[in-house]
Amino acid sequence: MGAQEHAVVIAGGGPTGLMLAAELALAGVDVAVVERRGDQELEGSRAGGFHARTIEVLDQRGVAERFLAEGQPVQAFTFGTAQLDMSDFPSRHPYTLALWQNRIEQILAEWVAELPVRVLRRNAVLAFRQDPDGVDVHLADGGPLRARYLVGCDGGRSLVRKAAGIGFPGWEATKSNLIAEAAMAQEPEVGVRHDERGVHGIGPLEDGETFRIVLTEREVRSGSEPTLDELRAALVDVYGSDFGVREPRWLSRFTDATRQAATYRAGRVLLAGDAAHVHYPVGGQGLSLGVQDAVNLGWKLARVVHGTSPDALLDTYEAERHPVAARALQHTMAQSLLQGRDPRMSALVGVVSEVAALDEPRKRLAGALSGLDIRYDLGDGHPLLGRRMPDLDLETDDGPVRAFDLLHHGRPVLVALDDEDLDVGAHRVPVVRARHSGPWELPVIGPVTAPTAVLVRPDGYVAWVGEGDDAGLKEALSTWFGTGSCAHGQDGAALRA
Repeated sequence: MGAQEHAVVIAGGGPTGLMLAAELALAGVDVAVVERRGDQELEGSRAGGFHARTIEVLDQRGVAERFLAEGQPVQAFTFGTAQLDMSDFPSRHPYTLALWQNRIEQILAEWVAELPVRVLRRNAVLAFRQDPDGVDVHLADGGPLRARYLVGCDGGRSLVRKAAGIGFPGWEATKSNLIAEAAMAQEPEVGVRHDERGVHGIGPLEDGETFRIVLTEREVRSGSEPTLDELRAALVDVYGSDFGVREPRWLSRFTDATRQAATYRAGRVLLAGDAAHVHYPVGGQGLSLGVQDAVNLGWKLARVVHGTSPDALLDTYEAERHPVAARALQHTMAQSLLQGRDPRMSALVGVVSEVAALDEPRKRLAGALSGLDIRYDLGDGHPLLGRRMPDLDLETDDGPVRAFDLLHHGRPVLVALDDEDLDVGAHRVPVVRARHSGPWELPVIGPVTAPTAVLVRPDGYVAWVGEGDDAGLKEALSTWFGTGSCAHGQDGAALRA
């Protein structure tokens, strides 16, 4: 029997893999996801939530409400002891959404199930071989797959990354933590505690009987999975009691090892999410980084698969997302150090926290941690260039529309805000004529001059800004959307539907 063929095979069905599958399916790409689990259940609750830009990304696709209905908006950012309130940011979602990863994955999987995506469960990518035309993928069940591209979304220990020969440089672990969800016979000390090692915490879960436990270990450990006896000993070491801990339903270990893939691409093999970058989980950056990787990569890969853009478009994925992850890694390393509370570190935490609480540093730090300040380097020009399109209330001849509504289909759009006739040539990028009477304001940057038109990529970032004429528009269209027509383009009316 011949190999099953797909345009794209994704190794790993976690949040990054699911988001990438959805993006490709929306763009009409034949995609398959290979996932070792039989369903979307996770051991333990894992990561907790999405940051503001990731909520916006989901809003751009019209699915944010599915998550908002079950999560809790919170002002979760801290730096040292300073609270980084971002409720004054110009966004419809100026907060973090507290929602455990197990539920996040289930909601994503429910969305993907509505789309034409093939999910191969209880399976895994064991090996692959690429040639000039595609990739032969060998699965654990013995069944071969043939793909034009393979994307590794298979986590920090990524087999795809290793088999592709992509280096994973970075910094070794300097500390390790135990994390568990378990019952306790005695009432524990609930809350967060800091010492010279770092942070420790115990908190009740929703059932009122199970506690989430995070402990910084006295010695750095990695490798083997921890035991209940190790958890008991660590609790006694920190609290003087193990509180009768028993029946852990989840027990694991993580470290502050920090690494980033040397390249995000090797031929027809690409990496996204934890396969491309790992770091200490302080600040909850990982899940949001992975989802945004997927949204940046998805539309580009789709255009290359459809032949409407050249293969070189895929190189912009690494060029744009590698610096974003590198900055996040710097932040997590800094925040990890600030968790310690020996006398010297306490002095540093005090000084840093005092500065971080000031208005300008607060905005800069919250903008970076939330992802709302991301600017891809698309050259010099208007402050909007390379930044996310604000979700403005627009008026069209067909009625009011939010800017994000125009992106629900995952297509580019040219928003014309004056009466100028803009020619998109053969690109078939829909033109939406609209009016906006309010200010244009960007997070961290503040108010900016209103443009006369904006070319918005499918990921919501501005690729061209009109300032009274169409100078540079044709070049931007050619750079991002090739030279041919888009077989999956739609007109403005369809976009507004």
